[in-house]
Amino acid sequence: MTSMSEKRVFSSRLLSCLVAVSMFFLILSCSLLFRAGDSSLVPRSIYNLIVVDGGSVEPKSSSCKEFCAESEPVKRVTSCDPSQALLKVFMYDLPPEFHFGLLGWKGNLNQIWPKVGNFSDVPRYPGGLNLQHSIEYWLTLDLLSSLTPNVARACSAVLVHNSSQADVVFVPFFSSLSYNRHSKIEGDETKSTNDILQERLVEYLNSRDEWKRSGGKDHVIMAHHPNSMLIARWKLGSAMFILADFGRYSDQIANVDKDVIAPYKHVVRSIDPKNSPPFEERPTLVYFQGAIYRKDGGVIRQELYYLMKDEEDVHFTFGSAVGGGTRKASTGMTASKFCLNIAGDTPSSNRLFDAIVSHCVPVIISDEIELPYEDVLDYSKFSIFVRSSDACKDGYLLKLLRGIKKEKWTEMWENLKQVAPHFEYQYPSRPGDAVDMIWKAVSRKVSTVNYKAHRRNRYNMSKKFLNVH
Repeated sequence: MTSMSEKRVFSSRLLSCLVAVSMFFLILSCSLLFRAGDSSLVPRSIYNLIVVDGGSVEPKSSSCKEFCAESEPVKRVTSCDPSQALLKVFMYDLPPEFHFGLLGWKGNLNQIWPKVGNFSDVPRYPGGLNLQHSIEYWLTLDLLSSLTPNVARACSAVLVHNSSQADVVFVPFFSSLSYNRHSKIEGDETKSTNDILQERLVEYLNSRDEWKRSGGKDHVIMAHHPNSMLIARWKLGSAMFILADFGRYSDQIANVDKDVIAPYKHVVRSIDPKNSPPFEERPTLVYFQGAIYRKDGGVIRQELYYLMKDEEDVHFTFGSAVGGGTRKASTGMTASKFCLNIAGDTPSSNRLFDAIVSHCVPVIISDEIELPYEDVLDYSKFSIFVRSSDACKDGYLLKLLRGIKKEKWTEMWENLKQVAPHFEYQYPSRPGDAVDMIWKAVSRKVSTVNYKAHRRNRYNMSKKFLNVH
């Protein structure tokens, strides 16, 4: 009887061992299958979602969809090496009322910045047309994330805590949002909140040793909305501004030598290059939808409207962002071969960047326009430039565009698909996206400023020696 019992125990243990060994080999086989690379039955993209750094993965939360729709799933990676970054940036710890407080964010006592490692903790930027000037938001988030180990990012710029180690000093004032939300005088106020914040900013900067040391020349200030910083710009003009264009600035305050032009954030949805309609599937020759009656350089819109409105293959109508206007514009641009970007109240508009991400060849009719990254991007490879004086000649513009053959248009369309990622704002930033490209543009400006400063200093040391002796 005892012998039978011992045999059963032995059999049970043997079976357990066999099951354990089988499970071990099954797990090992699955792991090898996942790591098999391109020859695996499991696509590498799926493998990356399953096994990343020992099974750790940071998925996009639902709350992130509003502001990082274009982002890839974010994997846990090691923070970038600061010594490899193009720019070392010192950022002032301005009170939240200058930045994320304008979004309604309230941190804990003495907390200046939101935590950005967890997407659910990142304050959202308001939608609609506010988004087109949201550059301040994306750049500030990117700098904060440079100190957050679990955020994969482009790593062109990193935050440093010592201003003496920095290439530039970053001023985190959400000036466009301040203008959009707080430029009107409310109630019994004698000044708007926007004006008060600008005055306080000027006072703050003038008191800082960093500003005094360089006269503000190594400071980066964001003023993307053309009406932002109307008070402060006259007192802070020595700094490097990040702007949409120079339309409402004097040459003494802003110019191409020291300042950076940044793209608007597009408001239409981006097209996947694989699903971008080719020449034959874009029945509309020319597309424009927007405000037609504008002042200043924008009067040309009215002239072009009367020249083109009755053409069968032209869509030239009034439109706005409300009432589904953005969705209609997205559909219309995707169905068009050429999209007009005509000067409005200022030389630039968001319409150019909507066209680029719609892979609709931009036709730029704005003689005073300045374009983002034009020192590294040749816009003539994917855009058509027409002088305003020529565009207003009867029949000129349509003859020009109808004369562009399918082969040439397709070449420009292919180029558009290549450059479109350079105009995407997203968090976290990615190599070659808008945030990364802006930091690189800032780096190039710093090099130019340093070059000029070094030339000015050629004989300064000799003068000092003479004074000493």
